[in-house]
Amino acid sequence: MNLERKYLCLKNIKYEFENYSLVTIREKDIESIRKWRNNQIDVLRQKEKISKKEQIQYYKSFIIKNFKKKNPDSILFSYMLNEKCIGYGGLTNIDWDLKRAELSFLVDDHRYFDSKIYAKDFFAFLNIITKLIFLELKFNRLFTETYSIRSKHLQILKKVGFQFEGKLKQHTIIKGKYVDSIIHGHLQEQYIKKNSKKLSRKENLRY
Repeated sequence: MNLERKYLCLKNIKYEFENYSLVTIREKDIESIRKWRNNQIDVLRQKEKISKKEQIQYYKSFIIKNFKKKNPDSILFSYMLNEKCIGYGGLTNIDWDLKRAELSFLVDDHRYFDSKIYAKDFFAFLNIITKLIFLELKFNRLFTETYSIRSKHLQILKKVGFQFEGKLKQHTIIKGKYVDSIIHGHLQEQYIKKNSKKLSRKENLRY
C-alpha cells in the first residue's frame, strides 16, 4: 500500500474502524475516483464529466499542495475495506479560523446503488471522520449538503448525530426535475455528549 504522503496537520496516515479505514488519498486511486464521480454526477455538485487529464492535473496542482500546507483547504482520503479502495472522502471547504469543514463522501458504483451496503459503508466512514475532526483536529462544526432524493444517506446522517438545519427548496435540477438541498450539521459538543460513554472506554477505532 502506498502510504508515503501525510498531511502536516494530522498525526497519522491511516485511521480505522472495524474492517474499514481511511488512508491519505493515494495517486493510484484517482482514476477509480474519477470514474465513480462521473457515474454518480447527478448527486454531486459537478456539472461536467471529468477527463483523465483534468483529474491528474487536479491531483498535482491541488491535492499534493495541500499535503504540504499547515492548514490545508481540504483533507482527502482513500476509503478502504479490507485494504481495498472502495471510495474516497474527507473534509473540504475548511475554515481553520472558525474551526469548521464540509463533509465529502463517495463510494464505488455498485456499493452506492445497493442501499444496505451503502448504509454500512457510510456509517463506518462517519464514525471515523467525526472522531478525526472533533477529537484530533478539535474542530467545532462539520456540515454537509445532501440532495433530497438521497433518503438512505439522510437517514445515516441522523443516526450518527447530524442535525437537520434547513432546506433549500428546488435548489438544483436532477434529470429534468427540481430537487431540494438538505443541510445538516454536527457540533463538537453534540458529538462528545452523544459518545461520552464510548469515549470513556477503549473502542474499536484505532489512531
